[in-house]
Amino acid sequence: QVQLVESGGGLVQPGGSLRLSCAPSRSIFTFYTMGWYRQAPGTERELVATITSGGNTNYADSVKGRFTISRDNARNTVYLQMNSLKPEDTAKYYCRAQAYSNVVHWGQGTQVTVSA
Repeated sequence: QVQLVESGGGLVQPGGSLRLSCAPSRSIFTFYTMGWYRQAPGTERELVATITSGGNTNYADSVKGRFTISRDNARNTVYLQMNSLKPEDTAKYYCRAQAYSNVVHWGQGTQVTVSA
């Protein structure tokens, strides 16, 4: 069973920054795409950003220009740099990894709270 270990969540003031990390338990090269999704209470889980093995990225309109997804192959880790955070970014953030077989794996989630 693949594990996705997430870290980096926390409490931050509006306008602040956080960086989330996701480290899979097997080589990052075995996944076609990795990404971050989020879910706030009472809402559906939504896409935040994804990155393919070739480095192509995709972002939700609500985070474009503020969030950056990247991957460090040497560290076997995917990052989500979140700048200019807003209260509406408050949610539990989940790492998602899709293998070439189309099997999808999810992390346990890390809470991000943006509040003064």
